[in-house]
Amino acid sequence: MTITIFLGSLLGAMAIGMPIAYALLLCGVALMIQLDLFDAQIVAQNLINGADSFPLMAVPFFMLAGEIMNTGGLAKRIVNLAMAMVGHIRGGLGYVAILAATVMASLSGSAVADAAALATLLVPMMVAAGHDRNQSAGLVSASAIIAPIIPPSIGFVIYGVAGNVSVTKLFLAGIFPGILLAVGLCGAWWYVSRKENLSPPPRRSLREVLAILREGVWALMLPVIIIVGLKFGVFTPTEAAVVAAVYSLFVAVCVYREMSVADIYPALLGAAKTTSVVMFLVAAALVSSWLITVANLPGMVTDLLEPLMGNQTLLLLAMMALVVAIGTAMDMTPTILILTPILVPVCKQAGIDPVYFGVLFIINNAIGLITPPVGTVLNVVCGVSKVSMEGVIKGVWPFMLVQLFVLFLLTLFPSLVMVPAAWLSH
Repeated sequence: MTITIFLGSLLGAMAIGMPIAYALLLCGVALMIQLDLFDAQIVAQNLINGADSFPLMAVPFFMLAGEIMNTGGLAKRIVNLAMAMVGHIRGGLGYVAILAATVMASLSGSAVADAAALATLLVPMMVAAGHDRNQSAGLVSASAIIAPIIPPSIGFVIYGVAGNVSVTKLFLAGIFPGILLAVGLCGAWWYVSRKENLSPPPRRSLREVLAILREGVWALMLPVIIIVGLKFGVFTPTEAAVVAAVYSLFVAVCVYREMSVADIYPALLGAAKTTSVVMFLVAAALVSSWLITVANLPGMVTDLLEPLMGNQTLLLLAMMALVVAIGTAMDMTPTILILTPILVPVCKQAGIDPVYFGVLFIINNAIGLITPPVGTVLNVVCGVSKVSMEGVIKGVWPFMLVQLFVLFLLTLFPSLVMVPAAWLSH
């Protein structure tokens, strides 16, 4: 009965068009009434406590770093560097998109920010070079979702706070799977573009490559600073977000000089608007999370999954299938906030490392950003590159299937996640 009320109130509120944050509050109130615990003070207290978290301070600063990266020329120089390195290869612009997305993922942590920047810069270039518009938009969409997996990742921060899991360990565990997704996309792009008879641009001279590298090295230093700082304990993930924002601002204003003082306010405003949405979602989710714990929903879900508890692989596959289905209808942040307090206790009881589960969970949610009909990244790419939703869905399918296959491999072979993470953490 409790699970029915939880799902019924949440899905019913969403079905009538209620914003997800308010749907989460309504869901929590419904559970309180069912448990005969309703008290407006408890709702208000949990709402305030939900946003009162030091690790969540990373969110606005990573958002700000992403805004500055797009405005201040860091994204453009990363694309130029990728062009100089692999643009001359057959189908080179596709590899440029993947390489640029992988590097930019280590700057912003936001798939939407990366999708907007890459679609603006690369889709017109790929179409002008003769590549299919739909496939170009699809590749950019699939490449952008590497951002929530390679640190710094806003998704890992939210999951770590909601599930009480080390954000630093999540960051380090996400590096190799993110690279593996990029390699999978390269293979998919080679397959879909092999029949195109296009002449790639000429190879850049060594002098040109070195000049572009020298100009782009300031942008490339940011992920190095963050990863090294986290590995050696120089700063926490929250402090890393501040470092990312300040460093990006310094490079954009003082080095590249593409961002004036007047441009700082719009960047701050854009980051503040996005952060307010995320933080309200997190705060509202804590009300539901508290009620989920009080109502013992994780225990009920554990009972439902009892036949699979003895086989970690089958249990993970079942949970991943659930997240894939939910990802088609719900955005990444609310999915993380709703499912984390339910699934993490199940994983712990089954002996599954919550860091390992977190990597699979965030990859799955990232793929949800390109699954129709709700896929946020698909909508961003459609708007920026002037491609129809039907066209971008058609173009993204082969790349999304490869990413699901990589997720399947990571589920079958936990060492692909945990061994590199253990090596990086020592």
